[in-house]
Amino acid sequence: MSAALANTPIERIVLALRGAAKQGQPALVAFLTAGYPSREQFREHLSAVASEAEVVEIGVPFTDPMADGVTIQRSSEAALRAGVSLAWILEELQLMPPVKAPLLLMSYLNPLLAFGLERLARRAAGAGVCGFIVPDLPLDESALLRDVLEPHKIALVQMVTPVTGPERLAKLTAASQGFVYAVTMTGTTGQKVAAPSEIAAYLERVRAVATLPICAGFGIRNREQIERLRGLVDGVIVGSALIEVLERGESPQEWLAALRPRRH
Repeated sequence: MSAALANTPIERIVLALRGAAKQGQPALVAFLTAGYPSREQFREHLSAVASEAEVVEIGVPFTDPMADGVTIQRSSEAALRAGVSLAWILEELQLMPPVKAPLLLMSYLNPLLAFGLERLARRAAGAGVCGFIVPDLPLDESALLRDVLEPHKIALVQMVTPVTGPERLAKLTAASQGFVYAVTMTGTTGQKVAAPSEIAAYLERVRAVATLPICAGFGIRNREQIERLRGLVDGVIVGSALIEVLERGESPQEWLAALRPRRH
């Protein structure tokens, strides 16, 4: 891989995930809602999380976060009441010193459309955003966003689920950029994942067709769960449990570090 290629936002994500996987354990992909639990501490919290996690997802607050469980819904509502918006997030990212972990924005489609897609791509690139995850944007309707992100080499991550059929799975994994987001359940975030044997079979199906790193998310809260996923995925996504850590005023670095499986 050339140095120039390695410096694109998409490749930063891939390299961060594969680098951790080479060490024998899944990368940590950490999710926090922008401006929660404190708008004033957003940069501080983001810097702390990014110092321990390999990749960070920043949630853009939305009025109807249909894929999210109670914890993330609560955080999203509070952030909106505090005046957090997509424009504010991009401005904060542009003003703060760069962090080592690649940053992705996780947003529903409406805030992105309201902001304007061309403007969004330019501002995101200027703010150091490496990728987007848009849970309510189907692959078949994603060309417009993908086309504006492509000149900036910003990733558009696709999500797959345990009920995604073989043909659709092949299309989604081929179209994804940065990594493939393997949802570990068919409900909302923050719940418990399915039985280990079912998850393993599902992740093996994803692995068989994916060329990118695979990150498992939804319902991952402890080291034991991550231990069981070792060897099946390149990264694990933790969100609701991390938000609860921030709510309690505990150290996100210490909590994330404690999630890492013991080396064999």
